[in-house]
Amino acid sequence: MSPTTGPAPGGLVYAPAPESRAAVRLKSAYGLFVDGEFTEPGGQTLTTVNPADERPLAEVTSATEAELDRAVAAARRAFEGVWSRTSPSERGKYLYRISRIIQDRARELAVLESLDNGKPIKETRDVDIPLAAAHFFYYAGWADKLPFAVPGAPAPRPLGVAAQVIPWNFPLLMLAWKIAPALAAGNTVVLKPAETTPLTALVFAEICQEAELPPGVVNIVTGAGDTGRALVAHPGVDKVAFTGSTGVGREIARTVAGTAKRVTLELGGKGANIVYADAALDQAVEGIVTGIFFNQGHVCCAGSRLLVQESVAEEVVERLKERVSRLRLGDPLDKNTDIGAINSAAQLARIQDLARAGRDEGGEEWSPACELPARGYWFAPTVFTGITQAHRIAREEIFGPVLSVLTFRTPEEAVEKANNTPYGLSAGVWTEKGSRMLWTANRLRAGVIWSNTFNKFDPASPFGGYRESGYGREGGRHGLEAYLNG
Repeated sequence: MSPTTGPAPGGLVYAPAPESRAAVRLKSAYGLFVDGEFTEPGGQTLTTVNPADERPLAEVTSATEAELDRAVAAARRAFEGVWSRTSPSERGKYLYRISRIIQDRARELAVLESLDNGKPIKETRDVDIPLAAAHFFYYAGWADKLPFAVPGAPAPRPLGVAAQVIPWNFPLLMLAWKIAPALAAGNTVVLKPAETTPLTALVFAEICQEAELPPGVVNIVTGAGDTGRALVAHPGVDKVAFTGSTGVGREIARTVAGTAKRVTLELGGKGANIVYADAALDQAVEGIVTGIFFNQGHVCCAGSRLLVQESVAEEVVERLKERVSRLRLGDPLDKNTDIGAINSAAQLARIQDLARAGRDEGGEEWSPACELPARGYWFAPTVFTGITQAHRIAREEIFGPVLSVLTFRTPEEAVEKANNTPYGLSAGVWTEKGSRMLWTANRLRAGVIWSNTFNKFDPASPFGGYRESGYGREGGRHGLEAYLNG
């Protein structure tokens, strides 16, 4: 592996190709976005930093209980007085407008997302921001077709106020996954972004103003875990939507138990990526790399367990190592970068701890030769071989660029190993035989299964899991059902 300014395989030398930060107009401090206006920054604050160099980016306000009350009250007024009475076609027009503004401000949003999150600019530019705009565009089209969204419910009604808590791995995209269907269905929103990545959510608040969205329809409150817990428990919300860790998901489920609140939880995963001997191996290797090293492995549906048929395992691992050695780690704003920074010091410590456990339990660790930057949070892409299902790194979600390689002999063994997890979010299957693909997919206990590809998303396709990966679906028609009463 080469740093962003070092020699590339084949003797080529890549010149630095940094994206300019000039597209971003950062404020030194941000308040909350409540009832269509930003509050004055103040009170308790959090500092969001650039994980690539640990330099502060901005101060954000940590919402108090009184401020949460005000945000929920604003959302209730907007729901009862304006948004639920707005015609479906008019709601759709607002969503179309938001989608277009996201497209107009795409460069700014892509740079800001890379600065605040640490992911490479080519991912935010080519994946995160276009998909966020596409979700608003897609659900704008559903706004006046809601009777067709829920089978057997000719007159579906919105739930009311939705409390939404999103993670730090895809800040703007997860916001779009949550807000777009909620607004299309006629609900209003109070959203809390992750404490380490609040900035694109706050810029989205500016986009709501630019789109002239009625005040109170979308409210953005920032803060740490206590703010999220208070929002979820608030008696004034009708719906809770959460994406994040399984541990926090359990806590939310306990909080809403016995209440009338509807809830969807999109939680962790330990996805299996199954490669049969007849697969197109070079194509499979590309899918393996995408499955685990995209977004530094900060993906709940990452293919973090590679299951390779024994007869081709050695060849696949050899090709995989050669491919990983060509990835480029470094400045997230450099357009040549493939692997960016780990999002936070806390997440880096967890990755390091689990990698250490893999070594201590006898796993064979391999990483390409790579000089990590002196500042920031960095972890080289890592492949563990000699792994069994008893190893911690094969059982626990690492949420980082660490791949565990296991082998199998028969399709039955592949399915048994793939399903031997408390999670059930995603899986991938690589084979040239359609019958084997369908046989395997039919037996895998996962909410999303990719065929000869991995980590492909579309607004029209539902996403979600089973068991400890949560319940409910986001995306597609199914994503609207969670925000409607039949």
